[in-house]
Amino acid sequence: MVEHGVKSGKNVFGGGGIADSPAVCGGSGEVRVFGAASFLNDMGSDMIAPVWPLFVTSLGADMRILGLIDGLGEAVVSISQIVSGYLSDRWGRRKVFVWTGYFMGFLSRVGYSISTSWTSLPFFRVLDRFGKMRGSPRDAMVADCSKPGKAGASFGFLRMMDNAGAFAGALIAMLLLTMFPLKKILLVAAFPSLLSVLLIYFLVRERSGRVPHKEFGLADLSPTFKRFLIVSSFFSLASFSYSFLVLKASAMGIANVFIPALYLLFTFSASASSIPFGRMVDKYGGGRMMQACFILFAVTCLFALRGSAIVFILVFVLYGLHRGLFEVVQKAYVSNLSNPKFRASTLGTYSTVTGLLALPASFIAGFLWEAYSPGATFAFSASLSLVSAVLMFWVRE
Repeated sequence: MVEHGVKSGKNVFGGGGIADSPAVCGGSGEVRVFGAASFLNDMGSDMIAPVWPLFVTSLGADMRILGLIDGLGEAVVSISQIVSGYLSDRWGRRKVFVWTGYFMGFLSRVGYSISTSWTSLPFFRVLDRFGKMRGSPRDAMVADCSKPGKAGASFGFLRMMDNAGAFAGALIAMLLLTMFPLKKILLVAAFPSLLSVLLIYFLVRERSGRVPHKEFGLADLSPTFKRFLIVSSFFSLASFSYSFLVLKASAMGIANVFIPALYLLFTFSASASSIPFGRMVDKYGGGRMMQACFILFAVTCLFALRGSAIVFILVFVLYGLHRGLFEVVQKAYVSNLSNPKFRASTLGTYSTVTGLLALPASFIAGFLWEAYSPGATFAFSASLSLVSAVLMFWVRE
């Protein structure tokens, strides 16, 4: 069964594909610039990610607070993306949202480095995650520049650069942990994002030719997209932040100094798989690959449920494969199911609805962890993931 616009390369709203978008872009050259900026920003971000839960708990927060901070951050991401997506389509401008988002990431990491209590972290976390407003406009520009039927390959490249930067950042963090305290590492992590600002500001040219669109509503969303949004929302409740795997690994006796090494495994598997997964999305269709993604996450949770310290190494590899596939397939699939005139708004709508559920999802994960056991968290997530995979048959009808 062929999903609309994914395997065939044609958009559900007609036309020859993603390249028929009203946006005028610079082609693959600018996709490479976006990739370089993503590499740098993720390098800084993922100097923090491996030690983030350790840093937050070192300032006096427990698992429930950590879950709430992480969930709040993801909820802010979702709100920022629908706002930026809508304004991007309405104003006919996308570049400004991208470089401003990277600049917010820079400021937030400086803020982390000067925090003395967990109570100041929510503000900087919100600032950091609001910087993700760059996501929908950037993804829309990438989709606009992609050849018909090649959106998966473009997003695969972008995700590969994201994860390569994450790998480099985790490696740098592992080295710096032996020389500097956490706060100094957080400060160093701010500056790659500043370089990303400069790359986007000076090397990406926003051409004229985009026609501003003032109205966007439910009628502009395809029936297939609406069904996919419902299933994705359900799956979002199964998701938990990477922090839970880190603390599970720590509880199993893995020393803190080796935590970044596990993160390296995660980012390497995500990076190495992104381009192959992107090609598979173009070949087999977004619906089938989304089912595979849900099943892979369920398998990851089942291994985490009762795995030993050695088996838990495999959990990070599986989680990396899941993220590598998930980040590619969701963006390519949504892009192909969207009206080209409202692509950024549609991407923003998807990110907002699924992202808002990150707050209750993280809270549920933290509650099950504290009230019952870590196993309860992973069992709950595995169950919802398998149900989501079954529901994808409804989406693909």
